[in-house]
Amino acid sequence: MILRTFGFARLDSLIMVSIVKAAVGGLMDVCRANNHLRGFLHNHLKIFAAGMKTYEIPPDYSNVVLPAKPKLKFLNKVPNLKKAKKEMKKLRDIQGPAKAANAFTVGQYAIVAMGGGYLHWGHFEMMRLTINRKMDARTTFARWRVNAPYKPVTRKGLGQRMGGGKGAIDHYVTPVRYGRLIVELGGKVELGEVESVLTEVAKKLPFPAKVMSREDLEALKRVHADMEQNNQNPWTFKQIVQGNMLGIRKVLSPFDLHNHGRFTGKFHLPARV
Repeated sequence: MILRTFGFARLDSLIMVSIVKAAVGGLMDVCRANNHLRGFLHNHLKIFAAGMKTYEIPPDYSNVVLPAKPKLKFLNKVPNLKKAKKEMKKLRDIQGPAKAANAFTVGQYAIVAMGGGYLHWGHFEMMRLTINRKMDARTTFARWRVNAPYKPVTRKGLGQRMGGGKGAIDHYVTPVRYGRLIVELGGKVELGEVESVLTEVAKKLPFPAKVMSREDLEALKRVHADMEQNNQNPWTFKQIVQGNMLGIRKVLSPFDLHNHGRFTGKFHLPARV
């Protein structure tokens, strides 16, 4: 009788084990069919082992007001002038730091020029088409921070001899200096949503440019201020020039004296204090 009872108990246990194996095998097959390679049970064990997760609080966009026309507007290729006048090159237009449009107004992100150069009308169209096509007008707006092309550039035809006066106006450009904002974006978006679009535009500009937010631009200004205040080397460019060591002022231009050697033409030297 005892042997018979033991035999029935062993049979029941074998049946239960087989049922559990079949159930687990069925779950594994279902998970493989749904492209869950590690299986249903493994995923649940992983979740239990992970514990609680802390997420960042999403930003508050309650005070953001979108304009009626959020996209970049079309800019004229030629300025509306009664009579076009020729000008000299005036390379000082792209040398040194920008004195205007070097801070944010209404947006949160922008493309900032890290060097000087000229923007042609083709560059404006490239920026306008790329940004307007890839941004969401329901949550984002964009604004120009540079003027339409206004500076004339002259050019002579091929095969002409030297002399004969200045050539005719060929096209117009917009001069840009270091630190100027080119395009400003804002709205109910984060930097990660628009960074790829702005980076694509910044790479195609004729001068080095960088995508920055309000916090990034303020941090960059603080870094330059800290370099000037906490500099341990007393022999800075400014001190050497003011002391006229080795008669250096004979070979320096007023541009170098004004900017303390932080710029070489249109190029910025970030390590110079």
